Amino acid sequence: MKFLLVSEEYPPFKGGVAHYYYNLALNFPYSDDLVVLNNNKLEINSQSNWPFPWFKSIGAILKKIKNNNIEFILAGQILPYGTAIYITSLFKRTPYGVFLHGMDFSFATRKKRKKYLTRLILKKSKIIVAANSFVAEEVKNIFPKLDEKIIVVNPGISEININPSPQDKEIIENKYELQGKTVLFTLARLVKRKGIDMTLKALAKMSEEEKKDMLYFIAGSGKDELYLRSLVSREDKKRVFFLGQISEDEKWSWFHKCDIFIMPSRNIAGDYEGFGIVYLEANLCLKPVIAGNAGGVGDAVLNEKNGLIVDPEDEESIKDAILKLKNNPNLRNEMGQFGKNRAINEFSWQNQAKDLVEFIKMKI
Repeated sequence: MKFLLVSEEYPPFKGGVAHYYYNLALNFPYSDDLVVLNNNKLEINSQSNWPFPWFKSIGAILKKIKNNNIEFILAGQILPYGTAIYITSLFKRTPYGVFLHGMDFSFATRKKRKKYLTRLILKKSKIIVAANSFVAEEVKNIFPKLDEKIIVVNPGISEININPSPQDKEIIENKYELQGKTVLFTLARLVKRKGIDMTLKALAKMSEEEKKDMLYFIAGSGKDELYLRSLVSREDKKRVFFLGQISEDEKWSWFHKCDIFIMPSRNIAGDYEGFGIVYLEANLCLKPVIAGNAGGVGDAVLNEKNGLIVDPEDEESIKDAILKLKNNPNLRNEMGQFGKNRAINEFSWQNQAKDLVEFIKMKI
């Protein structure tokens, strides 16, 4: 069976959604059965000032269907490419399914016109692929008749080398004098939704004794970096470090050297964490995580199992979680080990891709 995935977000495009589709394609049961149509060569979006620059994707989709004998289409984004695929379905009877990650669905249902269009697209689709349980419930609440079409396909973990060289870890340890310290680590875009600001405020609430020998390292870049830097008190400048963008090897070195991974994401006007693959990556390195109770994070983090779920709007909640893990090494070890076992056993990309294909075949 030949499949076509249409997505503007695909490597070298950065981000969690692009990472999701790349790994899904990489682990597809029969790799030759999946054709990916992306915008790396401006095939599906002219990026012009025309009212509907994505209109060219209709021709590209029809061409792929003809040249590759496509039997099923997967829409990577409900708007606008779900619209393009819906239009092609009026000319071709090729069945299709739609991926939903969270923010894409909340934005698509916010205005009456877009909500109407979203209903048309989803009603005609054979399947709806929710990247997390939270968005699956959102779809059921708004469009209850679509319940039986929904399958949850969480992001997965690939079999990758997560062990940096001893030299890399030693360089980090010596540069920042980590010996004997409790190391908190965040890897994220520097935007408010990720909860870094609330983590900094939680640190500011701690006494000097409570945060003694604690260091906090923040990796990533983003539009709110200056704002976040402004939240670091004079006293905390000696323990808070902004690392900027880091390499893949550096990422795994930091996951290994930290004691706690923290990213208490929150929902800001419908913009929320779809899943949070970084939580599983930290777990793979035997680290417990602290996450916010918003969006699809509940699929990645089980409270008191592989980490702690906090109220991302409450500095005291975040503070208490940090101190609970800081002061209890045994709990950190237990959560880290549970998290690693769960990540390996329950979040295999091969299994996720296999389950998706089997669901599609059952529905057509």
